[in-house]
Amino acid sequence: MAKKTFERVEKKFLLSPEQYHQIQEVFAAYFHSDQYGQYTICNVYFDTEDNFLIRHSLEKPPYKEKLRLRSYGRDAGPDTLFYLEIKKKYKWVVYKRRITLNIEEAEELLTKGNLPIWEDDGSHSFQDRQILQEMKYFISFYQPKPKLFLGYDRIALAGIEDPELRVTFDTGIRCREQDVSPITGGSEGYRILPENKILMEIKVPGAYPIWMSKALNHVKAYPVSFSKYGCYYENKVRQEREKRCPALVAVGNIPVSHFAGMPVPASNHA
Repeated sequence: MAKKTFERVEKKFLLSPEQYHQIQEVFAAYFHSDQYGQYTICNVYFDTEDNFLIRHSLEKPPYKEKLRLRSYGRDAGPDTLFYLEIKKKYKWVVYKRRITLNIEEAEELLTKGNLPIWEDDGSHSFQDRQILQEMKYFISFYQPKPKLFLGYDRIALAGIEDPELRVTFDTGIRCREQDVSPITGGSEGYRILPENKILMEIKVPGAYPIWMSKALNHVKAYPVSFSKYGCYYENKVRQEREKRCPALVAVGNIPVSHFAGMPVPASNHA
C-alpha cells in the first residue's frame, strides 16, 4: 500500500555534473534505486488569486503550507492515479499527507475545484477520509486555483539498510502557466534552471549518517534554499520589472536566463 503520510527533514543541493557523479560513486554503496527508479513527475500547484501561498513561502516563515496535485509518468491516461498532497513545513521538518484520485476526480478538481465525494462503502480508509477533511479545510480557507504546471525527470534512491533514508536527483525542471493540467497539456514546459545544474534532495527521518556528511563535505556540496515554484515565481516577478532589460537574472547565486519562450527539448526519460 502506498504511503500516505510523511514526516522528515528535507534539504536541497544544486549540483554540478562533476559533483553529481562523485556523489553517485559514494552513494552506490549505501543506496539502491527505489521501486520506480527513473521517472517523470508532473505537478499542478494551487494558489490564491493573488499568489499568497508562494509569496508567503518566499518570505521564509517558520511555518508554511502548499497544495499540489501529482502524477507519475509523461502521459496521463484513463488508468493514471493522481495524488492530491498537502505539504506543511515547520522550521526544518516537512509533513506531507496525500490522497489518491482517479482521472475523473482529478478533472473535477482541476476544472471545477470540486473535491471527490466518496461513498460510505468502506472503499476508503479512515485515514483517507481524515486527510480529505484536511484538504477540504485548506481549500475552504484559501480558495486556491490551479496556477502552475511543474514537471521534472527524477532518479530516486532508497537506503539499503534504512529505506526511510531517501535521495532524489531532479533534472529538466520545467513549468507552464497555460493549460496546467497534465491530462490535457502533457508534461512539457519551459526550463527554469540551466542544463548543467542538478537538484538533489536528501530526505531523512532525523540526522544525516556520518558517512553522508563526510561525502557532501568532500565534494563541497552545501544545502541551499531553493523552491521550484519559488524559482519560477521570482523569475516571473523579475521579468515584469525588467521587461526592457535583456540581461540575465539571478536566482540566489545561480544565473538563470529569462526562460519565457524557451521550450524544453523532448526528454528521453520515461
